[in-house]
Amino acid sequence: MPLKGIPQLISPELLYALASMGHGDEIVLADSNFPSESIARANGARLISCDGLPIPRLLRQILKLFPLDQYVTEPVALMDLVDNDKKKGLDVPIWNEYKQIVGNNVQFEMVERFQFYERAKKCFAVVRTGESAIYANIILKKGVVTKNPSKKENEDDAE
Repeated sequence: MPLKGIPQLISPELLYALASMGHGDEIVLADSNFPSESIARANGARLISCDGLPIPRLLRQILKLFPLDQYVTEPVALMDLVDNDKKKGLDVPIWNEYKQIVGNNVQFEMVERFQFYERAKKCFAVVRTGESAIYANIILKKGVVTKNPSKKENEDDAE
């Protein structure tokens, strides 16, 4: 049964991972071509299955619950094109979609493919999605969750 205020795309397992992460921890949203199982197994990261879901839909919902790290210049990382694809001038439209979702003021780090794999091995969790777009893999660095001082505390919270 769903919870109030929690987007239905966020599974209990994903919600638990997002809540368990600390400031600076990273999570990978992996496309369907990413070696999710072996990357997660490499360092004992959680492998969370969100099969069938496109990354942009999931990203929108995660960012409702998850602040990006405001203390680093690039809290989002993308897998960069390999040299052959750069030479071809391959267009990656999903990156523009990510920028619209995350916000134009957020800087994205471009990470070489094998460095991206190594970084992903150190992530808190790997989320396997059904995303079919190429170069759709994205790493998010969790920021600090702060209280909104303009909202009154719930009476139950004050006890």
